[in-house]
Amino acid sequence: MAKIQAPVQKNQLIDVSFEDLTHDGHAVAKVEGYPLFVAGALPGEKGSIQVTKINKGYGFGRLIELYESSPQRIDIPSSELHKYGGTQLSHISYEGQLQFKEKQVREVLARIGKLEDVNVHPILGMKEPWHYRNKAQVPVGEKAGRLIAGFFKPRSHEIVDTNESVIQLPEINEAVQAVKEICGRLGVKAYDEVAHKGVLRHIMARCGKATGELMVVLITRTADLPHSRKLIEEITRRLPQVKSIIHNVNPQRTNVIMGEQTNVLWGSDVIYDYIGDVKFAISAKSFYQVNPVQTKVLYDQALEYAGLTGNETVIDAYCGIGTISLFLAQKAKHVFGVEIVPEAIEDARRNASLNGLDNVEFAAGKAEEVITDWYKQGNKADVLVVDPPRKGCDEALLQTVIDMKPEKVVYVSCNPATLARDLRFLEDGGYQTMEVQPVDMFPQTTHVEAIVLLQRQ
Repeated sequence: MAKIQAPVQKNQLIDVSFEDLTHDGHAVAKVEGYPLFVAGALPGEKGSIQVTKINKGYGFGRLIELYESSPQRIDIPSSELHKYGGTQLSHISYEGQLQFKEKQVREVLARIGKLEDVNVHPILGMKEPWHYRNKAQVPVGEKAGRLIAGFFKPRSHEIVDTNESVIQLPEINEAVQAVKEICGRLGVKAYDEVAHKGVLRHIMARCGKATGELMVVLITRTADLPHSRKLIEEITRRLPQVKSIIHNVNPQRTNVIMGEQTNVLWGSDVIYDYIGDVKFAISAKSFYQVNPVQTKVLYDQALEYAGLTGNETVIDAYCGIGTISLFLAQKAKHVFGVEIVPEAIEDARRNASLNGLDNVEFAAGKAEEVITDWYKQGNKADVLVVDPPRKGCDEALLQTVIDMKPEKVVYVSCNPATLARDLRFLEDGGYQTMEVQPVDMFPQTTHVEAIVLLQRQ
């Protein structure tokens, strides 16, 4: 095996200056042009690092000591919580976080999408960028004979036990802590993924921010849940706002959190929440945006870009449980939603009925196939909305959009890189990117959402 040629060696201690941030929040230091990526540092800072890994064209380091700090750096209450709790940017002022995310959107659109002159608006942030997430799913383990639950350390399956998260709603933190303590006291054994033994794999909690309703989900390896009657009694006593206690069974050796079998232990199979005036029923497996405050901001922007007058037909690809579809249905003549997950379509139909909206129709299947069928049946979209997963749109769907020729496309994205790639495809197919609005859906993390208006030329 050829030796990697680099100007540094593994475990070497060196003094560096940090120049930039990568898309995943690592600071960049260069030694003779060789980039080293270091978590926890900021551009403009100087310090000492230890080289931890060397690759052919780049390496990684661990921050040892800072000599000069950035004015954007802020003190954080618990370095371990921030380090392992999915909050890669919590050491940066919120203003600095927003600058980083807006810059990321602009640079990726220019580099990947070749969209240097597109109108990117200033990012829309939160007034209170802490304690906003309405859902947690935490792994459970044992340490020194005691039940623990929290976060996995990066690139490992070692659980960091914690009683709180700075980005979860206080009700979620309280619920996870209560269920962990109750299960530990009753002797419910944690799942051991190496031996594939034990019972409790994950604790999930969901909260309707507008309603205060709480759901607790116990995810186990076994179909039998020990002490279930006592668990119900103690959870409902400790958490009076709980409306639903669910038992999900996942007997597989897998990193997938939830299994196929879901049973209601107590209460309802759903809790309810509102985004604006639209009411949603949320089941244990529903995909529902984790930041309802910023979701309202995002969907209001989608409505503005759609420019609906009441005469338009709208198609919502990747509609999930119908969140955007139902927002649009309030202003559109008719909305068609498509989603590949059948359970999500069932939720979408339930939510349409819940809100008395009869001008919306949902279908399960691949978006590019279902939309093509609708087109052949004469259901031509005036506005087409896409809100794909991080991998972006399937190329066949993008081609279907180009062939269908809707006047407007509203693209909601959670990944600037795949957004830029897909915008380039649509631009080459006859669309022009008119406006881009970044939205900070996930403060303290590196993730950024963006919503884009495209117009057919």
